[in-house]
Amino acid sequence: MQNSFVRTAVVLGLLSAVGPFAIDMYLPALPAIAEGLETTVAATQLTLTMYFVAFGLAQMFYGPLADQVGRKRPLIVGLSIFTVASVGCAVATTVEALTAFRFLQGLGGAAVMVIPRAIIRDMYTGPNATKLMALIMLVSSVSPMLAPLAGSGLIALGHWRGIFWVLAVAAVASMALTTIAQPETLAVERRTPVRVAAMRKGMSTLFRDPIFMGLTFVGSFGISSFFVFIASASFVYAESFGLSPTQFSIAFAVNAVGFIGASQMAGPLGQRYGMLPVMRRAVIGFAVLSAALFVLTLAGFGSLYVIVGMLLLANACLGLVIPTAMVIALDGHGEHAGLASSLGGTIQLVVGGAMIALTGPFFDGTALPMVACIALCGVLSLAMALWVFPKMAELDQPTGNPA
Repeated sequence: MQNSFVRTAVVLGLLSAVGPFAIDMYLPALPAIAEGLETTVAATQLTLTMYFVAFGLAQMFYGPLADQVGRKRPLIVGLSIFTVASVGCAVATTVEALTAFRFLQGLGGAAVMVIPRAIIRDMYTGPNATKLMALIMLVSSVSPMLAPLAGSGLIALGHWRGIFWVLAVAAVASMALTTIAQPETLAVERRTPVRVAAMRKGMSTLFRDPIFMGLTFVGSFGISSFFVFIASASFVYAESFGLSPTQFSIAFAVNAVGFIGASQMAGPLGQRYGMLPVMRRAVIGFAVLSAALFVLTLAGFGSLYVIVGMLLLANACLGLVIPTAMVIALDGHGEHAGLASSLGGTIQLVVGGAMIALTGPFFDGTALPMVACIALCGVLSLAMALWVFPKMAELDQPTGNPA
């Protein structure tokens, strides 16, 4: 049982890392891409935005498909699309072509985000599911820690186009891994045909479930803070603090350490103290720390070390929130795990895109707009938590509390 648990964590973690790698390896290259394609910063940022948009929208397709035909075949389809798009990005000669292929890349990458969540729900619930979700985050955490460094290394050795060739190879390797090492977890008798009426009914059920929607938005506003950081940090750290691509990669990795370490404690803490109490305290911590960072930056104390240190602590709280919110949100919807996972993922990406768009008009190369939007995400996440937690108590919703 333990060997199977660890093997599943490793396989799903490696698969889940493909999509984030397409973001994180790419971040140090944004200034070089803008220069190489002779385009603006805004146009270059749009290539990232379009990836997020496609990544979010496609999740609504893969979830129902995975409920109908099983988990493995949609994974192969998504990885195939991702491979073709990565090659297209590598040979793109205009920013418009790069943007189009990045959109296609997002369409393929969405499969390795939404389907592993459904696989987890097929196999486990409660604290065990949280443990597996956290282990997957540990495996895939090499993305924010190593992918930017790998990207800056490829830039130093050759050209930013090498990043996309590496992503194409990684996608091919992931297809082989899925074929060989990942068993099908959805039995034929449990598969649900894709019917418009059934999807509409399932969507209606999910939208009318205040606990599912509330927890989804708790996680969405939380993860949106990281999306805002991703979209802004490379330019902020370069323009405000003069960091090189390699130095930015190190700073970015440090900001991820808190999230990674704390996420590994989500399962054990949930078992000992209950998942809901742990998430409640973590949401409060995230909101307080992100708001404090905004106040410090506004007061003129937003040095590089202050920003990196405060984000490290805030992201540690976030590492307890995200996997727990995901698991509890899906717990009551096992019969529609794929659809629920898709909807949750889509909402996350849409909210994240909206928060990035909110920051855009105020972006001036300084850290203040970035940390202001991160603080707003923290406050909104806390507001949603304060709204949904009482409803969970009223409905006696299972929260993984220890017996």
